[in-house]
Amino acid sequence: MLTHLSIRDVVLIEKLDLPFHGGLTALTGETGAGKSILLDSLGLALGERTSSRIIRAGASQSSVTAVFELPMGHPVYGLLRNKDIASIEEGEPLVLRRIVTKEGRSRAYICDQPIGISILREVASLLVEIQGQHEQMGLANQSAHQTLLDAFGVPQKLRQQVARCWDEWQNALRSLNKARKDVEDASKEEDWLRQVVEDLSTLAPREGEEDELAALRVKLQQDERRGEAVAAALAELTPRDRRTATPANALRSANRALSRLLPSPLDRAQSEEQETPSAQQEQAQEALTALEKAEEYLAEAETLLSRLAVDTTVDFRLLEETEERLFTLRAEARKHKISVSELPSFLENLNQRLASIDSSSEALARLEEQVRENRAAYEKAAQELSAARGKAARQIEKRVMAELVPLKLERARFIVELSPLPAEQWNRHGMEQVAFLIAANPGQPPGPLGKVASGGELSRLMLALKVVLAGRSSLTTLVFDEVDSGVGGATASAIGERLNRVAKDVQVLAITHSPQVAAYGNHQLRIAKQVVNNQTQTSATPLTDEERREELARMLAGDTVTDAARAAADSLLGPTAE
Repeated sequence: MLTHLSIRDVVLIEKLDLPFHGGLTALTGETGAGKSILLDSLGLALGERTSSRIIRAGASQSSVTAVFELPMGHPVYGLLRNKDIASIEEGEPLVLRRIVTKEGRSRAYICDQPIGISILREVASLLVEIQGQHEQMGLANQSAHQTLLDAFGVPQKLRQQVARCWDEWQNALRSLNKARKDVEDASKEEDWLRQVVEDLSTLAPREGEEDELAALRVKLQQDERRGEAVAAALAELTPRDRRTATPANALRSANRALSRLLPSPLDRAQSEEQETPSAQQEQAQEALTALEKAEEYLAEAETLLSRLAVDTTVDFRLLEETEERLFTLRAEARKHKISVSELPSFLENLNQRLASIDSSSEALARLEEQVRENRAAYEKAAQELSAARGKAARQIEKRVMAELVPLKLERARFIVELSPLPAEQWNRHGMEQVAFLIAANPGQPPGPLGKVASGGELSRLMLALKVVLAGRSSLTTLVFDEVDSGVGGATASAIGERLNRVAKDVQVLAITHSPQVAAYGNHQLRIAKQVVNNQTQTSATPLTDEERREELARMLAGDTVTDAARAAADSLLGPTAE
């Protein structure tokens, strides 16, 4: 409930701090004293539109702070969490503050956290409802009628079942539509899919194959280069052109030529005793020995090279096949703008898409059946909800009509109209639209509340509804602005009694000129206007029991309060003093 209202520099109010309590609080005072300023100030804190004209003369800005105490689990906490204003702990006072500057700029805060005006209005809509001569928040808004009817007499479990069935139906419908689109898209590229799958299946790429082929290609290329080197070396030793002298021939020719410089064995035998070999002969013999060794080494080299040539034989066909396979894989990957390593998974994905096309008929049939089943479940639950609403509508009509008689609306007819919605407008709240209608006079067709009923009639009708719907809303505070306008006597007393009854479930603030209504208040504030330092100011004073008696007497008698007026005030307070 609203526990405190602080007003600074609003119109005629310079500074005002008002405590509020539970139950019914009557706000009274002479016409023009400033009761509407209090209401406008509260509206400012609740996010209503305003302008810099509300700023008191001589002030630079206006500010209003409204403090609420809420029960644990109140819906406003969930709203704040959804808006990422989660630092506010449940159970702590909820402080709404609004500031308006001379420049027309407006700032809003919740527990000192800056917020947007739209969020402030959302929060306020869960806390306070104002009904007045010129403004109705809630009742005249048809979008709220279904919620009010459901709160009155429709089981929450049934409403939750309808919402759940709707969600399941819509989820199934979205799945079906997505599947249809997927099939449609896939069908457009089916020929391409089948050709690519055929090509890739023939190619049969394997995971890691590119690395294996690249490594094998490098090895074969290295073998090729080694083989070429060995072949070149052998070619130098054994040229194909027979006219070209080979190293072996050259060594043999050199050996023969050098041998002529040395004596033959016969010559050596004859001259053995005659003389020792000359120095030239010794050198020639050494050269000849070297040539003989060179021939041996050359023969050995030829043998080793021949063996190496056999060992380094290159499989040129394997190299060609390896390169062709590697280049084909890379070309296919470039075609599809992926890496070679992704080709196997790409092929698997394409196969799955083809499989979905091939099995699409069965899958679509299953989804269509699921949609039909979910729709049937929704329609069944929604029809039960419609029946429950129809029953609740008749009950609320009867209850409200009974409340209208003492409120001087006995000629009016209150009607709850349930209008079936076309299928395309069904929703998670059901298959009908709820509207509260009223025929203010006999013979007059029923129409929307805000258009048919006058301000006073609508306020009293709202009061009747609040009596019937007491305790079935998240609202913590109801504000009635002159709900007793145009009535008096027994009707005003009936209004006061009903306000008091509603106030047992929710805090009620009632701005009234009727002593009969004010007498039913649990608390009373007197609004007055006075001149201080040549400036007109509005004040609000909580009244004691004796002060209430004087105030009621003034409201009964006017400017001159008589003993008879005080006695009349006592008679009003007597039955309501409880």
